Amino acid sequence: MDQAVRRRRRALFLLFLLAGIAMSSWVTRTPAIRDRLEVSTGQMGLVLFGLSLGSMLGITCSGRLVSRFGTRPVIAWGTWLLIVGMATVCVGSLAASVPVVTAGLCAFGAGMGAGDVAVNVDGTDVERISGVNTLPALHGCFSLGTVFGAGAGMAATAAGVPVHWHLAAVTLLAVGLFLYAMPAVPAGTGRAAPGQPQEADSDGRHPAVWKDGRLVLIGAIVLAMALSEGSANDWLPLLMVDGHGMDATSGSLVYAGFAAAMTLGRFTGTFFLNRFGRTAVVRASAVVGALGLLVVVVSDSAVLAGVAVLLWGLGASLGFPLALSAAGESGPNETARVSLVATIGYIAFLVGPPGLGFLGDHVGLRPAMLAVLACVACAAFLAPAVETRPRTGVAASTRAAAESAPATADDAGSA
Repeated sequence: MDQAVRRRRRALFLLFLLAGIAMSSWVTRTPAIRDRLEVSTGQMGLVLFGLSLGSMLGITCSGRLVSRFGTRPVIAWGTWLLIVGMATVCVGSLAASVPVVTAGLCAFGAGMGAGDVAVNVDGTDVERISGVNTLPALHGCFSLGTVFGAGAGMAATAAGVPVHWHLAAVTLLAVGLFLYAMPAVPAGTGRAAPGQPQEADSDGRHPAVWKDGRLVLIGAIVLAMALSEGSANDWLPLLMVDGHGMDATSGSLVYAGFAAAMTLGRFTGTFFLNRFGRTAVVRASAVVGALGLLVVVVSDSAVLAGVAVLLWGLGASLGFPLALSAAGESGPNETARVSLVATIGYIAFLVGPPGLGFLGDHVGLRPAMLAVLACVACAAFLAPAVETRPRTGVAASTRAAAESAPATADDAGSA
């Protein structure tokens, strides 16, 4: 792997880290923000709908924008929009304004949706160039960011730091990481050539992409596993506070444990992937995640539920990145395929959890998580869809072409 690719991977690591810190900083302060805004669980679901709406706008535009401009400008503008959204949430929290917080979350979601799809497309390109499984570690950096953000959020909660000051510090940190990382991201990745016949399906809507049965099954796996992760990101602190009687600091601690389990699963995932293959790893992840969710829902012990959250985090860790890798290998037009599956994942990650808020208003947050449990259990049965072909990388492909050339010439001569 040459130096330019190493710098590019490092930049992607930092961009994933940035997104994780920003997301968990918001998540760990949701109880405080809810109290600051003086809204119910159902009304908090409406506030989160701003995040979902912005995410949908960013996600649905991202594939087409990447095809037209490449990943670099989409990552840049998406990250700036995320940072502006975080700053707006700071202002809304200071003013105790529901509309301002909702608007900030809308901008935050739009930036994260557009930028994250583009970063994943760039990550699959790095995998193709290097021949090394990279997406699990990249998503591990997102989870590592959530650990850092959750730890800082827990400390800020325990110390009584106002939400707006906490999020303002996170905004400044995000600006620094962004300015350091972006110069290493090359231009042109994912951009369709002028007049390219596949340009129409670059946003994932070409019938040839939608009709690929294996890709649809991969999308279903991503939907289930991303919903599992997104539900924890949006509701886990409140689930532990309202559903298991913990205080806000303990709820943040449990979320930090979830994030740590996600990080561990993603950074160790390559070892298990190389040893057992994608199908076994995805199936085991779904089973472990379903078991953790089941205990969280049915157990009345806060301690046991807190331990089960670690299983939930381990189970949710690898489904998303492994499915994205499989999508990129499932056929031609890698940008369209990764964009489609990433779009499905981010819809589940960001749009599904607010629906759990409305369901939780009627049946409680703990029973509402049974819907997530059912989706994760289904992913275990769909796991064989991620077994596409072994990744060879550019170097291996070049060697294969070189080895096949003499045989082709001999065949032509004998003919």
